[in-house]
Amino acid sequence: MTHPRTITILGATGSIGTSTLDLIQRNPDQFEVVALTANGDVAGLAKAARAVNARHAVIGDEARLPELRAALSGTNISAAGGGDAIIEAAQMGADYTMCAIVGCAGLRPVMAALASGKSVALANKEALVSAGDLMIAAARASGATLLPVDSEHNAIFQCLAGNSLDSVSKIILTASGGPFRTLSLAEMAHLTPAQAVKHPNWSMGAKISVDSATMMNKGLELIEAHHLFPVGAEKFDVLVHPQSIIHSMVEYVDGSVLAQLGTPDMRTPIAHTLAWPTRMESPSPRLNLAEIGSLTFEAPDPVRFPAIRLARAALTAGGAAPAILNAANEIAVAAFLAGEIGFLDIAATVEAVLTRYQPAPPHSLEDVLAIDTKARQEAHLVIEMKVSAC
Repeated sequence: MTHPRTITILGATGSIGTSTLDLIQRNPDQFEVVALTANGDVAGLAKAARAVNARHAVIGDEARLPELRAALSGTNISAAGGGDAIIEAAQMGADYTMCAIVGCAGLRPVMAALASGKSVALANKEALVSAGDLMIAAARASGATLLPVDSEHNAIFQCLAGNSLDSVSKIILTASGGPFRTLSLAEMAHLTPAQAVKHPNWSMGAKISVDSATMMNKGLELIEAHHLFPVGAEKFDVLVHPQSIIHSMVEYVDGSVLAQLGTPDMRTPIAHTLAWPTRMESPSPRLNLAEIGSLTFEAPDPVRFPAIRLARAALTAGGAAPAILNAANEIAVAAFLAGEIGFLDIAATVEAVLTRYQPAPPHSLEDVLAIDTKARQEAHLVIEMKVSAC
């Protein structure tokens, strides 16, 4: 009899975390939860920890630790709080750690998880974008296995199974095009946050939904894919596929193109990583191609969606540029969601920061975090100038 696989979920109350928990609860004999973490959602964290009988629960907001302890009273679940406690949770040696903390806040915990030498499922694309070289080096040093959770990268991972990267001629990331795929620039200038967070196919958090609407998510995924699948930046392409049925494709030197298909449900790639190298059942709706009828494709429009161009430029520049791109985008998206800037100002802010801030390449995690901090400051300045000019 095989022992249950031990699991830690960093970011357990977000969309990826809750989907992971759903799969674990459907297969309770296969998994044992070591630790769950959340930033500030005490009620959600306590409920999840009780549901899966986790050993530990950690809240990022240390001031809310007494509230978490009260919510877990009567259980054997230990509670902790603060950023250091989240890093400690990442270091508890679980067989599998789901890294689903949004943004660069997840960088230190991801690096801590990689040091364990176990399987690390990466749903935080920002960490790999900002510190890709450092993360890949850390995984190699410890022997950790990086399992991509993003639907596009998981699709590539599946299409590459058993094949050498040397035989790849192209990797094609598909994009839904977001909710504004057919709108003009004039129409996009007046879009609201409420419109931007309504993705046509996927159920996601506000930040990643806006990234999908600007297509910055595809730019970030392009950089992420470059680190995960080092075939050369020139071999990556982006194709808009509005139905979100084909999640990515790999073209080989013999002309064969392999694609991974499935309904747009994040539980499919999560289940793939949870069970890897085998497979497990998932409740995701099954694909009915006859019902769908047709699949369509188009090239992304670089004028209406400049984010992919900015990401390619950052990838080509290397050094600090990807970290600056990511940090500036996070600040710009937050400002848009707060109603401070317009939708088109998001990419404009990122481009302005990339132009005005060009530091030396990072050589350590501290360097990356310093670049991230400075880029955020620059983004705030760009936004302030924009707001003042209006």
